[in-house]
Amino acid sequence: MKITNPPAKEVSFTFEEKGRATDSLARTGAFTTPHGVIPTPAFMPVGTRASVKGLQPAELRAIGTTMLLANTYHLALRPGAEVVRELGGLHRFMGWDGPILTDSGGYQVFSLGHLSATDEDGVTLRSIVDGSPLRLEPEGVVDLQLDLGGDVIMAFDHCPSDPTDRAGVEASTQRTQRWLERCVRHFRERGGTDRGQALFGIVQGGVFEDLRRASVEASVSHDLAGYAIGGVSVGEDRASMRAALAHSAPYLPADRPRYLMGIGQPIDFFDAIEKGVDLFDCVTPTRHGRNHQAFTSLGRLNLRNRRFRTDDSPLDPDCDCVTCTHHSRGYLRHLATSGEMLAAILLTLHNVRFFHRLFEDFREAIQAGSMQPLRARIVRAQG
Repeated sequence: MKITNPPAKEVSFTFEEKGRATDSLARTGAFTTPHGVIPTPAFMPVGTRASVKGLQPAELRAIGTTMLLANTYHLALRPGAEVVRELGGLHRFMGWDGPILTDSGGYQVFSLGHLSATDEDGVTLRSIVDGSPLRLEPEGVVDLQLDLGGDVIMAFDHCPSDPTDRAGVEASTQRTQRWLERCVRHFRERGGTDRGQALFGIVQGGVFEDLRRASVEASVSHDLAGYAIGGVSVGEDRASMRAALAHSAPYLPADRPRYLMGIGQPIDFFDAIEKGVDLFDCVTPTRHGRNHQAFTSLGRLNLRNRRFRTDDSPLDPDCDCVTCTHHSRGYLRHLATSGEMLAAILLTLHNVRFFHRLFEDFREAIQAGSMQPLRARIVRAQG
């Protein structure tokens, strides 16, 4: 069956702040893209290979997903960005008609450091599929993402291997700035905006205030549609991560969305939202679901635990997802311990819905001026 999605509307990328907390920089807003409007703060499930593992697009939409993330490095390996382009771009390829963000592959340069070699022009990685070399340079990364056709594409950055090593962080931050200049130039030469796509820059700087501020200034000078904060949650402690946020987020333009990359725990979301961050992504809800771990209003649960063997109660009594309204903990444990794939599917669906409900709570609390009671609830349940 051929999938036909409605064409994207001809609209520009805009961000409108809707409300602000009285005791922090937390804010609600609306990020408008050609494929829809995202109420912020918002969480983006990760569809690494053009698929959020275990969930269909219609299910994602039904549980509150407004925007997805896909991974440029993995899609460049399989099936190839040119294949995705020939099959109509990511929206048609995935059967998802909402907004999509594609990351640049910069995180894979960090996480697959043992398979990569970085120089001034770019990075050469060995393919995790067959070991063949894959060359990533700023212009080529932009081309890959233009072919993939996501709404938001990310500049190619260099994430430092140790965010506390000043010499290394300074070198990677300056390289990120030089690569951003090349990305911006190439994006504009290729007419990225006319294609209905927007380029976001990425701020680096590790745990160092002066480097973060310099990176913000360099990124903002390009007048892009939005900005991301990179290089956090890469081995530093929580206090250092909070400091990096404090040195970055409040200094980014108020009329553009601010995106924190790869953060995955509820309390970290709260801390970042209080600094004015709007968009988030991580693999936490899907990865935990595949490992039979559930986020609930009562805390995190391991569904393989024997204590759930005869438990007839819902997974989370406060949740409205199909998993919680139709199945018991005892049944979910049975699926998990029997090796049934349905266990991972149902727990993934619940976890993603839990994250979306949490962000609904964030938006409501910001408008109501009740962020601190929400924080206390998160700490009690999630630690």
